[in-house]
Amino acid sequence: MFSYKITARNGRARTGTFSTPHGDLLTPVFAPVGTQATVKTLTPEDLKGINASLVLSNTYHLYLRPGDDLIAEFGGLHRFMKWPRPMLTDSGGFQVFSLAQTRKIDDEGVTFKSHIDGSTHYFTPERSIRIQENLGADIIMAFDECSDPNDHDYSRVAMERTHRWAERSLRAKRRADQALFAIVQGGVNADLRAESAKFIASLGTPGIAIGGLSVGETKDEMHAMLDVVTPLLPEDKPRYLMGVGTPEDLINGVARGVDIFDCVLPTRLARHHSAFAPEGRLNLMNAAFARDPNPIDETCDCYTCKTFSRAYLRHLIIAKELLAGTLLSIHNLRALIRLMESIRGYIADGTFEARVPELLEQWSNNAKRLNDDEQKVEQD
Repeated sequence: MFSYKITARNGRARTGTFSTPHGDLLTPVFAPVGTQATVKTLTPEDLKGINASLVLSNTYHLYLRPGDDLIAEFGGLHRFMKWPRPMLTDSGGFQVFSLAQTRKIDDEGVTFKSHIDGSTHYFTPERSIRIQENLGADIIMAFDECSDPNDHDYSRVAMERTHRWAERSLRAKRRADQALFAIVQGGVNADLRAESAKFIASLGTPGIAIGGLSVGETKDEMHAMLDVVTPLLPEDKPRYLMGVGTPEDLINGVARGVDIFDCVLPTRLARHHSAFAPEGRLNLMNAAFARDPNPIDETCDCYTCKTFSRAYLRHLIIAKELLAGTLLSIHNLRALIRLMESIRGYIADGTFEARVPELLEQWSNNAKRLNDDEQKVEQD
């Protein structure tokens, strides 16, 4: 039911096809984040229009509201939100990590308080898998512990717990129509990352996720950890870098052998009036765009760029019209999906490795304008 076929390589980059019950994923692929069974401001038809092939939803949030049992009554996430293509759900581990002031971790699981009403809940690997089976995504995650990347001693504790929880997640899994990915942890410690990569690879899961990055470490540290991890992972399994998705992250990740990415950044930028553009990230509230007749990007094939001017988009923003967020989200997501489409073509024709400096330079102006808050991977 699940298979991964590599169709081309260029350096450490690969392109391939991961087959799922809801269709094939062409990799490398970027997944829009639909935290609460929706990508903010967009309909499923909008997502089809930008050629999104994979959407991520959030186990923690959907467990709290509306409840995984209710979603199961409706036939799972695909039917509930009317998305016919592949879906991925995370385990809830990162969200629990972010609730540092209200959670308690032990070897059995995690006790935490809801951010909605303060009620107390308990997640174990088995409970996370049951919730994800109710949600019914094609790709699900083993429950893991994401720790402070700079604390070596605790990173070891969290890594070893993650390994035990991965084994428990595998034993708990019952549905054959879901691919369970186990997760590599270890902070920014090369020795722990190597140990974790080898252990997780030994479990034989259909794919492997790399967690605990883009949580405060530097870009150089993230790249160094990828340089340690990806050579130790099976060649015939897709590799998912969790919660990472600036344009330069995608380019650098693919160059290091990563196949799947997700991030809230494109839609968050859209809600803050910003758009990816050839000259750099644009803040469309700027008065300079009041009479600008040009689209955000003349080379972009999205509905927004084919239809509307920067002046109109600025008008919507100034008037506080909700359509502004929709149109900017369409463009920002399409920009990253187009980038991945181009990268797949460059890998196929053998030019990607040589083009990496050019691609990084092309996107550098967007990267320079991303402030620290925007680069944090928080829940959308």
